[in-house]
Amino acid sequence: MSIAEIKQACEQKMGKSIEALRADLAKVRTGRAHAGLLDHVMVDYYGTMMPINQVANVNLLDARTIGVQPWEKKMVLAVEKAIRDSDLGLNPQTQGDVIRVPMPALTEERRRDLAKVVRQEAEGAKVAVRNLRRDANQQLKDLVKAKEASEDDERRAQDDVQKMTDRTIVEVDRLVAQKESEIMAV
Repeated sequence: MSIAEIKQACEQKMGKSIEALRADLAKVRTGRAHAGLLDHVMVDYYGTMMPINQVANVNLLDARTIGVQPWEKKMVLAVEKAIRDSDLGLNPQTQGDVIRVPMPALTEERRRDLAKVVRQEAEGAKVAVRNLRRDANQQLKDLVKAKEASEDDERRAQDDVQKMTDRTIVEVDRLVAQKESEIMAV
């Protein structure tokens, strides 16, 4: 593997870390209902844990209510239990074979809790980026040991990897600041 390949692979992985953070931040609710909010809720489907969107239709009934309609009538209770047990703090109500999930208004305390969750997600992303930097630097050192690259080339490449890391962490901080302001807006 050449220095250019190592840098390219590191940059791609850092980009994937940013995309993963964006996906995680999208799951943190801001008071409005959206169907993607329940995507990570897992339902016990005859002994197998499955995402809710594979056992039910999830749609918006209005701006503050999500409607969940399981495909099988006997799954209604399992889906309702999975939503209630999730870490989202939602209280679903069953009406026949449709489960209504009203979005409660966010209190100031709940907003602060969500901001903490966002910061934890950001810290996880930063740790992932730093691990990628460490791995790339180790691969560069291995190239020098194998005498496939000079120490000067390794030093320049490490500087480039550090610049990529800094840019990625700035992007993480920007995404977090944006999400926090979104959460704290009343």
